[in-house]
Amino acid sequence: MTGVARFPMAVLLVAAIVAAGKPPAAASQTSSPEASYAVVVKKSTAEDARWQKVVAALKTKHNASIITYERSVDESLDSLQREFPRYTCFVAQPSEATGDFVRQVHQLTRKLDGDPYTDTFWGILTGHDVDNALAIASHSEPLVVKKVAAGTEFAAEMVTEGQWFDELIKNKHVKKEPGGKAEQLKGPDDTTKVLVDLLNEYKADLMITSGHATQADWQIGFRFRSGQFKSEAGQMYGLDTRSKRIEIDSPNPKVYLPIGNCLMGNINGSNAMALAWMNDVGVKQMLGYTELTWFGYMGWGVLDYFVEQPGRYTLTEAFFANHHALIHRLNDSDTPKGDLRGLKFDRDVVAFYGDPKWSARMAEMPKCYDQALEISHGVYTLTITPNRGEDSFKPVNANGAQRGWRPIVQFLPQRIKAIEIVAGEDLKPVVNDDFILVPNPRECDPDRKYVVRFKAKEIAP
Repeated sequence: MTGVARFPMAVLLVAAIVAAGKPPAAASQTSSPEASYAVVVKKSTAEDARWQKVVAALKTKHNASIITYERSVDESLDSLQREFPRYTCFVAQPSEATGDFVRQVHQLTRKLDGDPYTDTFWGILTGHDVDNALAIASHSEPLVVKKVAAGTEFAAEMVTEGQWFDELIKNKHVKKEPGGKAEQLKGPDDTTKVLVDLLNEYKADLMITSGHATQADWQIGFRFRSGQFKSEAGQMYGLDTRSKRIEIDSPNPKVYLPIGNCLMGNINGSNAMALAWMNDVGVKQMLGYTELTWFGYMGWGVLDYFVEQPGRYTLTEAFFANHHALIHRLNDSDTPKGDLRGLKFDRDVVAFYGDPKWSARMAEMPKCYDQALEISHGVYTLTITPNRGEDSFKPVNANGAQRGWRPIVQFLPQRIKAIEIVAGEDLKPVVNDDFILVPNPRECDPDRKYVVRFKAKEIAP
């Protein structure tokens, strides 16, 4: 491991011209800053012969460093500050991956430097058992999401193909074929079997759900009676309104977004839904609320970044772009007081499960606006080009809660310091050490190219 100087930075707001905001800390890493990866694991888990294989798989796969702690994950803060990894994977046995653990990880990963934003792409890697966790840790092949299935509305025009059944309107079924336009069809009264079929036979790459849920079931209909998905001992099955059990057999690798479900990310025992999705339904990455959801910003907003900007972000990046957006809004003096309570609630209660460096990305599709980052001799230029005229920055789809109007987020290929903004101050950009955030312009001038330009120095490995 090689010692390097690292300068964690405070956030730089409009027209700020500052260097690093705190004294340098020695850091050690096993690869370049772009690829640096740390595994954080409880010492007793790291010493368990079975779970050692999970840690070893990640170490080999990502050339990762290993950080252990005795009792509390907070003990890893000093080591994380020294290493300042681009990616951090918290390996946890299912009994460790509680809602409190998720909250601790959120809070810990915002403390690596002096700004309020999350400082590393993180994920919690667990499973129903060690074999399940090892399968997730060992999986390397990137996923390009082409087939989308959902129990709630999504922006079908932004995906290659997909189907959704409305949780609000009985019998409403929308289907889009490759190269075609979405068409409305008539679905069954009880959508349990057709949703199971989208997993078993259609082999969806992405599953999206909302509505009522507990740690052990998803209640499919929100405004009408339908069936359920239920989990037991790491297995998932459908149970229709006639109490008929419908087996789920869907091993193809996929990602799962329960963007509006209560408690889907809460692992409270061996029957937890999250564990069954990972163990029995091929899910390699997922998010999930660990509490009863009511505000919705941290869940629904992931659709704004992942599905509605297809191909721009991995699921990991979309999750953290949305979290950066939440923190920005929480710290914006113009945010209505009524929203602050909801933002604070959502900030630390949504889990992200899986290997954070594994790549799951929507298939490329035309986007509402293009964004391009150019770097030349220490000058960074972010250009945002509208593609839909005056509608370019408007919400694509309004289903759910707290939808649309998300800021534009561009991640940087390497951490930077000594930032000097030289153009685009009127857009009120935030330039952090590893990303640029531009508040949504809302009113779009379709003839304008929106440009933010700044000078900066790379933090050398």
